[in-house]
Amino acid sequence: MQKKISVLIKNKISKFSKTIKVAADKSLSLRALMLASQCIGISKIRNLLESEDVVSCIKALRTLGVKIVKKNNTYLVYGNGLNSFKFNKKITKIYVGNSGTTARLLSGLLSTQTGRFYLYGDQSMNRRDMSRIIEPLEKIGCFFYPQKKKTLPLTIEGTSIPLAQKHIERKGSAQIKSSILLSALSTPGVTTIEEKKISRNHTEIFLNKISADIKIKKLKKGNLISLTGQKNLYAFNYTVGSDPSSAAFLIALALLTPGAKLTIPDVICNETRIKYIRILKKMNANIKIKNLRKDPNSGELLGSIVVSSSNLKPITVSKDIGTVIDELPILFVIASLTKGISKFKSISELAHKESSRAVEMKKIITQAGIKCKNTKDSMTIYGKDKIDNRKKFILVKTKGDHRICMSSVILSLATGIRTKINNFETNTSFPSFISLIKKNLGAKIEIKKK
Repeated sequence: MQKKISVLIKNKISKFSKTIKVAADKSLSLRALMLASQCIGISKIRNLLESEDVVSCIKALRTLGVKIVKKNNTYLVYGNGLNSFKFNKKITKIYVGNSGTTARLLSGLLSTQTGRFYLYGDQSMNRRDMSRIIEPLEKIGCFFYPQKKKTLPLTIEGTSIPLAQKHIERKGSAQIKSSILLSALSTPGVTTIEEKKISRNHTEIFLNKISADIKIKKLKKGNLISLTGQKNLYAFNYTVGSDPSSAAFLIALALLTPGAKLTIPDVICNETRIKYIRILKKMNANIKIKNLRKDPNSGELLGSIVVSSSNLKPITVSKDIGTVIDELPILFVIASLTKGISKFKSISELAHKESSRAVEMKKIITQAGIKCKNTKDSMTIYGKDKIDNRKKFILVKTKGDHRICMSSVILSLATGIRTKINNFETNTSFPSFISLIKKNLGAKIEIKKK
């Protein structure tokens, strides 16, 4: 994490017409590394996101004896198959930094390893709830210590005789689902997950690509996922596409800047990742996906997103919120600058991120002179299409939450309100964010290191 850095945004972005490629997808980068560690042979991963979270994942896997080497733009992961981690017989300490995805997915892999693992993160990560993976993983036979503790640091004691389980996932969390699926790889028998709310399906697509014994059945509400464990997996070649969650910030700026037009190529357009675009279309956004195709390397859909400034309408969002959870902070910004009342429901999952994101965004939006109300599970925004930026100044005291930081930058650049952001951080998911918007869009941003 970038320590003790503040940024000052000094200008309003004017009309632009640009093609900008955004950072590689974090979710897929992490999954590629973890699955490669369980395959037999050398997997080649191209265009891996080199963010703080991904670096933390690489270090964690190396701690477990996985050889990972970078050659040019390709990472080579030397896998030795299922349950092949090497570790201290007494206890192995594994640091996950600020990566909740690494902590939760790696717990799934460790649950079937016959060892004891002390899992810990940075100050922010150690505050985040782990309870929703503890319960399903303990059902397979592993243990978490201290008992009843719900946050890191935690010790995981894996089991040599994991039991297949039937899990009902009601919250729509891709991390919980993926953690269970990773544990199921080494578990004899059939593990099933009944997914009541649809969440990102990258893990399922990936497992299918590498010929894991996984089946997905569509239900009236959600999916039934079945995975038969203990099947050998073999090395793969993989290219990581551009992150739609990173693209979301630039899309917002183009929509909110008069006369702007933006093209973002090679973006992952997985059905569980483009709800953000569907929401924007309902808001009357001029946004299209062009050149849509299936990437033979990843199995994921890729496309070019083309967006122009638009006269937006307010919206109410309440369904399938889990597939747009990372984009909600920037959606709050868009709604704030759209005349009318926008409502977002079923957003309680935001409290389980790097910060309580609805609470933090309310503080920021209110400083811009925009009324909003939030409860534990909702946000109501009374948007304005015209903002008087004179005499206004926004001070953002973040907890190092990358999506809060980037959303604040976009709000400032779209309105011209001078904004100072303390404890600024984007290295978690989009390290090049500031340099990219300065270089391509003429953003005047002063960076200060304390």
